[in-house]
Amino acid sequence: MHLTALFFDVGNTLLFPNRAKMLRALHERSIFPSEDLLLQTERHTKHAFDRLMEDHAAVDHGFWRIFYTRLLKELGISDEALLDDLAARTRMSANWCDIRPGTRDALLSLRREYRLAVISNADGKIADVLAHCGIADCFESITDSGIVGKEKPHPAIFEAALKRLGVNAGESLYVGDVYSIDYLGSTGVGMEAVLFDVSGTYKGDGYPRIESLEQLKPVLKTLVAK
Repeated sequence: MHLTALFFDVGNTLLFPNRAKMLRALHERSIFPSEDLLLQTERHTKHAFDRLMEDHAAVDHGFWRIFYTRLLKELGISDEALLDDLAARTRMSANWCDIRPGTRDALLSLRREYRLAVISNADGKIADVLAHCGIADCFESITDSGIVGKEKPHPAIFEAALKRLGVNAGESLYVGDVYSIDYLGSTGVGMEAVLFDVSGTYKGDGYPRIESLEQLKPVLKTLVAK
């Protein structure tokens, strides 16, 4: 295949949750979930959410209610107001502000060979967050569901991003972390896709996956060689 453009998700792909901001309500109660528990909850939630999406039962923001319902259950807490607070904080783009070392360098390296863009389910402010984190200028376009009015996996948001960049789906690849949202959404419009799977949710499932941006180039070479 001829690959021209790479599109990226933001949350859990380019930027990661700021736990101090998102879990503030728990921390105020002196409850500090371990990273192992958070990753375990993420894996469980992604599988549960993928099953729901197969039945057309939810949209992307429903993911976080499932996540925190599971987390609070593991912590032995039943509190609807707390659940609402945690989910609301996680939906705020500004709270996705932790960036892995080397992210900018990896993107600049990829930009030497491909056109780069973003497609994100967000609140209309993801461009500002990417700018604050120092990587907005790595992308030719940033498509935010809060502005487009459609969320992944709806084909309209992918089609809007492709049109904005002026490329065809068949020459494009999407990188995101949720199978039912990112992988199926992008491949559904004819794009190639790779899962950004830091949590190891999809390990062994047979889908193209990476755990860092540095691992993307070898995968791209394999796809281009097809």
